[in-house]
This record gives sequence, structure tokens and C-alpha cells, in this order.
Amino acid sequence: MTGPGRRPSLAVWKFASCDGCQLSLLDMEDELLALVEAVKISYFLEVTRAVAPGPYDVSLVEGSVTTQDDVERLQRVRAQSRFLVTIGACATSGGIQSLRNYAVVGDYVAAVYANPAYIRTLSSSTPISCHVPVDFEIRGCPINPHQLLEVLTAYLAGRAPRIPTHTVCQECKAAANVCVLVAGATACLGPVTRAGCGAICPLVGRGCFGCFGPAATANTASLAARLSADGAKPADVVRMFRSFTAGAPEFAKESAAHDT
Repeated sequence: MTGPGRRPSLAVWKFASCDGCQLSLLDMEDELLALVEAVKISYFLEVTRAVAPGPYDVSLVEGSVTTQDDVERLQRVRAQSRFLVTIGACATSGGIQSLRNYAVVGDYVAAVYANPAYIRTLSSSTPISCHVPVDFEIRGCPINPHQLLEVLTAYLAGRAPRIPTHTVCQECKAAANVCVLVAGATACLGPVTRAGCGAICPLVGRGCFGCFGPAATANTASLAARLSADGAKPADVVRMFRSFTAGAPEFAKESAAHDT
């Protein structure tokens, strides 16, 4: 992938987001020290103003696309990136801001900004993959830093990343958690949400919010039926599926089915 003695170049880009996934990279601490010895950080404004020109071997992209300027900048990023990885719910599904997709964005702009005429925004918030080819996606809000490290290590080693595609339910079973859905009739998206968080919410007796998006085998209709049987109203089911990953196709389709 690179010449002898040459460290691969890494760039980290921000679009519409809260920066939390970029901070997950910095939170790796000891692992980060080893990472900077293996790669050259060429563009990462969260860390340094020093910028090296592309092309870049690996680009990490955080955030969703919300403006036409975003679209054009993203196309430039893709053009100078050999391997592009989207990180986090915003980049992989549109993020919490994709809730705007279910309303008239002009109403929001008028309510928030004193001079809405100056705001230039798209009518929807969309994931990076809607606009350019993506080589790999890392889910989460925020991402699991160990998954990010695995993807970068896999790239350096020339192998496929080993990232789980099973559900949060399986993480709960592995941790011997009592099922909050079955035992407590607590609304939980664990049966349809991809693993990666360590089942942190069920661990403290709360239902999963779906931060890592749909699992590969997500049966959202079955879970929605169970939630309804436990007393959830259609509006409750809609709210469950319209959260951090509201724009994920599987969750968006299920929420629309109950939006009466």
C-alpha cells in the first residue's frame, strides 16, 4: 500500500456533527501513541492546525451532509483519499439531525435563526454514502474507539476488519444481563441494533436507544409488534426508531409504518 519506510497518511474530516467521534480517536490514549508511530497524521484540525497536502492513504469522515458546500467538499475529500471510512451515526445514517427529514426544514430555520434568509441548507440530512463511495463504515454515537483501532490496524496489515454485525442482545447475553425487554417490559431496541457499545444501557436497566444503527439481521417489524403488545402506542414506536440513527433505512421504514 505504501513504499518502504513510508508511513501511510491519515486525514480526519468533519462535516455536520458534534465532534464526539473525533474525540473517541483522541480518547484511545496509549493506543494513539502507537498509532501515530504507524501513520502520519496529515490533516486533523481537532488536533493541530498543521496541514499536509493530499492525496491521503486513509480518510476518516465524521458528520452528515447538510449543505451544498458539504457535497462539494466531500467530493474533493473522496477524490484525494485512497481509503475512506465513515465514523459515527451522523456519517453512516445522517445522525440525530436527520430528524429534520421528517419536517419542513424551512420551519426549523425560521424558528431558530433571526435572519433565516441568510441560511443556505439542504432539505435533508444524509449520510456520506449517499454522495460518494465509502470503503468502510464504523457505527455508533459515538463510535467504539477499539473498533476504529481495529479498522486502522486491518488497513495497515492489508486484511479485512473484524467488526461485529450481531445485535446488542448478544452482548447482553455475553454479559449475563437480565433482559430489560422480557423481564421488565422496558422498550428496548437491543434486538435490532448492531453490537459495539457493550450493551451499556441495558447494563444499568435502561432500554437500548439504537445508537449503533440496525444490525445485519434486524427484524424491526417483529420488535415493533412486541413493543405494541407491551402497550406502546404508534407514536411511541415512531419515537423509538427516530433517534440517533433515524435516517438508517431499516429504522426509517419501520418508523414510517407507524407514523399515523
